[in-house]
Amino acid sequence: MMNKIILRRGKEESLNRFHPWIFSGAIHHTEITPREGEAGSASLEEGDIVEVLASDGRFLAIGHWQIGSIAVRVLTFKRQPINQAFWQKRLAAALDVRCAIGVAEMENGKWSNGKYNDIFRLVHGEGDNLPGLVIDIYGSTAVMQAHSVGMHVCRMEIAEALKAVMGDSLKSIYYKSETTLPFKAQLGQENCFLYGETGDDIARENGLKFHIDWLKGQKTGFFVDQRDNRALVEHYAKGRRVLNMFCYTGGFSVYAMRGGAELVHSVDSSAKAIELVDANVEMNFPRDNRHEAFAEDAFKFMENSLFSDSLEPRRSFNERSTFHSSPKYDLIILDPPAFAKHKDALHNALRGYTKLNAKAFEMIQPGGILFTFSCSQAVNKDQFRTAVFTAAAMARRKVRILHQLHQPADHPINIYHPEGEYLKGLVLYVE
Repeated sequence: MMNKIILRRGKEESLNRFHPWIFSGAIHHTEITPREGEAGSASLEEGDIVEVLASDGRFLAIGHWQIGSIAVRVLTFKRQPINQAFWQKRLAAALDVRCAIGVAEMENGKWSNGKYNDIFRLVHGEGDNLPGLVIDIYGSTAVMQAHSVGMHVCRMEIAEALKAVMGDSLKSIYYKSETTLPFKAQLGQENCFLYGETGDDIARENGLKFHIDWLKGQKTGFFVDQRDNRALVEHYAKGRRVLNMFCYTGGFSVYAMRGGAELVHSVDSSAKAIELVDANVEMNFPRDNRHEAFAEDAFKFMENSLFSDSLEPRRSFNERSTFHSSPKYDLIILDPPAFAKHKDALHNALRGYTKLNAKAFEMIQPGGILFTFSCSQAVNKDQFRTAVFTAAAMARRKVRILHQLHQPADHPINIYHPEGEYLKGLVLYVE
């Protein structure tokens, strides 16, 4: 018998529209089935699979119970067992989508490592009807990340299903959920391999090679969601002087170099990230002196850049008195981390986006192109655009929108879950 969640009268409307979240305020009461061997009263445990019923007893959904505002993440709107066959069917459907859009390749009816591209997102949470689960593929390694206790509890079943769906081309599964699971759950989870183990950290995206730091890097080791936008930077890079801010491991920088940029400067506050940038550039463009990387705070770098008129690359940034020179950039990429992870931080986030973009508008040469992004789910498209336009007005620059950017097709948005649209970007021509 499955534990049951009974909703308040009228609170089933969102589920009738197939929204995959149930909020705690919608719950009237719970009906608990004691576990085998338990005596006395029982209670729900975070991660339990529960059946959701309307106030009149009608079946609505099955999902994972969790503590917090979102009380249930819906796995299915059908009455069915959540078992190995369920996980395997969902993962197979996700792989079918990636093959249909061309980011995954099939050979003799089975998935195989693509010779041109073997980096893609296989599972994108609610977008693939697996809320709380992310799986990224890097060559023969899958990096799995749980954002809910329910997915954490089911991790071994999911790993087995993943092996069955991906076949022999999948050599290892790395579980990286140490920082993504709810803190209050106190699971004490450490990152580890669930299957296999590999020292090969190189994968390919659109023919370019990248070292992927899934062990200690941000997210799952690479920002898979910027693949299409990196390709657009390549399109615009020819003959331009490029500044890649918040560069992480240098994805935009490598694409800009292949696109024929005159020079590329990569900036990130993490010295470890800068080491990976240099390694990625050297792997793709050995002994190419067009690139230089700097471990520096973004705002400090941009502020210091405004004090130079020279076109020679600078060498020192710690003090304004030792600052020598900075190039005049005509293509700037701003891809900062999320300034707002929840709505309480929205006001400060919008101020941050305005300040950052104003600096870029002040720096960029006439006829320059600015790629600017927000990955904050709490910031919607209109709010982000207003922040950028405010920045343009502050800098007194004339600006045209060339492209409005978003997350790629392997990060699909469930049409019933618009909250899944998080990546926003603008490509701007600056007079």
